[in-house]
Amino acid sequence: MKSVSLWADAWKRLRKNKMAFISLWVVLAYILVALVAPVLPIYPYEEQVVAHANLPPSFRKAGDVLMEQRVKYFDKVMQKEGRTSYNEAEQAEIDEIKASVNTPVYNRHYILGTDALGRDMLSRTIYGGRISIAIGLIGTITALLIGIMVGSVAGYIGGWQDNILMRFVDIMYGLPYMLMVIIMMAILGRNVAILFVAIALVSWLTIARVVRGQVISLKASEYVQAARAMGATTSHIIFRHLLPNTLGIIIAYATLSLPEFIMSESFLSFLGLGVSAPLASWGSLVSDGVKGMELYPWILVVPAITMTVFLFAMNFLGDGVRDAFDPQSKNRV
Repeated sequence: MKSVSLWADAWKRLRKNKMAFISLWVVLAYILVALVAPVLPIYPYEEQVVAHANLPPSFRKAGDVLMEQRVKYFDKVMQKEGRTSYNEAEQAEIDEIKASVNTPVYNRHYILGTDALGRDMLSRTIYGGRISIAIGLIGTITALLIGIMVGSVAGYIGGWQDNILMRFVDIMYGLPYMLMVIIMMAILGRNVAILFVAIALVSWLTIARVVRGQVISLKASEYVQAARAMGATTSHIIFRHLLPNTLGIIIAYATLSLPEFIMSESFLSFLGLGVSAPLASWGSLVSDGVKGMELYPWILVVPAITMTVFLFAMNFLGDGVRDAFDPQSKNRV
């Protein structure tokens, strides 16, 4: 009988989980769009066309949408004031739009509408996704690197080193994490690099505890004892024997923690402490959309739905990966 590796077995069980498998493709599609954003045929995310402010989503040309929008507004004003014709200012504005309707700027198509400064919401949402996904990935990678190193050393060496490291983790757990991040952002300024550091500051605590527990349970195994008897160094045993046997839990943690980092960044951006203009993230776009959601709901709905779909996909994928690497789930998937 042909042997099946851990990865092949996990992939087979992941494919049987339809929701997780679909979520995998959704996440890959998001990442692909974020990577190729600079070459996509979209308008610059920071470009402002004030005349196109708050245009609703449409497949028609911006000039036609703007003309229809202004005519409806002037008709309401005339009806309210009891007039039957446009005044000079209104007629001049309509004539200006008609004269400019065939220019390149007015020939644009805003599929997802524009914001209060006339910026394309499609472009803003795609580039906002680049920032949010990058923050999630960097935060997850930082948490994994620090947490794996601390957890593996504490779990394998034990003794006073384990006691010191775990007490430090306990102290860090006791600190108000989000308050610390808010203070750092307020003192050091709204900078993307500072945001990365602030979010990853104590994000490694959970994975450190998880890895430590796994290493403690594995270090008494026969293959570890054999490696020690053959003279293998501590680093060799940790990196070649212990950590490979904890990869399933590490990968599952990574897929489940990435949405958490994105939500943390979104919360900070909603408070005005996240990404600063002209850059945008999903959180900052949602924050901007809340201000005018009653009159211009698409400014809020577009980034909110985009972020929600990605977060749901990541959570479904994380659950599927956790079950795929769990040997006890073989008969349940």
